[in-house]
Amino acid sequence: MRLLRVHQWSKNLLLLVPPLGAHRLSADVLAPALVGAAAFSLAASSAYVVNDLLDREADRVHPVKARRPLAAGELSPRAALALAAAALAAALALALTALPGFLGALGVYWLVTVAYSVRLKRVPVLDVLVLAGLYALRILAGTLATGVPTSAWLFTLAMFLFLSLALVKRTSELRRMTAGAAAGLAARGRGYSTADLEILSMIGVASGLVAVLVLALYVASADVTRLYAHPERLWLLCPLGLYWVSRLWLLARRGAVDEDPVLFALRDPPSWLVGALAAAVVVAGT
Repeated sequence: MRLLRVHQWSKNLLLLVPPLGAHRLSADVLAPALVGAAAFSLAASSAYVVNDLLDREADRVHPVKARRPLAAGELSPRAALALAAAALAAALALALTALPGFLGALGVYWLVTVAYSVRLKRVPVLDVLVLAGLYALRILAGTLATGVPTSAWLFTLAMFLFLSLALVKRTSELRRMTAGAAAGLAARGRGYSTADLEILSMIGVASGLVAVLVLALYVASADVTRLYAHPERLWLLCPLGLYWVSRLWLLARRGAVDEDPVLFALRDPPSWLVGALAAAVVVAGT
């Protein structure tokens, strides 16, 4: 199960964003979104196995990744390939039960993820844009699975927010380089050096703040009145967003955030509190 990285499946709940954002919470809408999330989770696990298979030699000298099953020699490459194929086949089987178009989104997701593992993660700037795009693709897949349209506001906010999170991931890796032990490995595996830490942090902070700005512009627009009876209450989301983004980057620069900010947020009590308060604000505005 460690090879499949089941703990990463929570990211695929993004497929629920379109129906939740449109306040379409009936079973006939949420059920295909959940099936789609399951398909994306299996496809992601297949791509993770391929990534670990390709990186197993480099992972063996990494202070953390050396514990991965393939790097540790707990599983043979042949067995790993069989597992990846089985996970992908199961994902495709689920995708065939969804609306037309979802299968294509799933295929693009898997191909881009594998391309990222093979080459794209070594191309500076393009790597983080790809990561952000893969998050946004999950939201699009939610639309394709349910037939519930997603607004341009949501896609724009998602792209800037997930670019910021991708840069948190990269800056965390660069901080590991500064520690010295993994410097050579990080330099071979990515297209960055420690000299890039400052500029990447600036771009990341700016992207996160722009995401909050997009949220504010949405709240100030006429579009918000289509879904909310009390849109003025949604302004409270902006300070919550500013707090969460600013705190995340503060902790990232202090070295307190691991390499995956999404998983960090899922384990972080203040992030849960911000999420609960944001949900309460949305309910109050409805």
